[in-house]
Amino acid sequence: MADISFQTAGRTPFSRLFSGIGLGLSMSAAARSRMTQIERLNAMSDDDLAARGLSRDAIPRYVFRDLIGL
Repeated sequence: MADISFQTAGRTPFSRLFSGIGLGLSMSAAARSRMTQIERLNAMSDDDLAARGLSRDAIPRYVFRDLIGL
């Protein structure tokens, strides 16, 4: 009698490939979203930024605050 078993614990090269592609697309979308936010804030006047409690030089720090621990 033949014993056929499949390894399900390990990930296949294809699953790693598609996981990597998915991660890359996700990171790309997040970066695009942050750049859109920076562009939107840069388009505001200094008075509008001040009303939000921001200065122009603080925009990158504000947009990336979750990544730099602020």
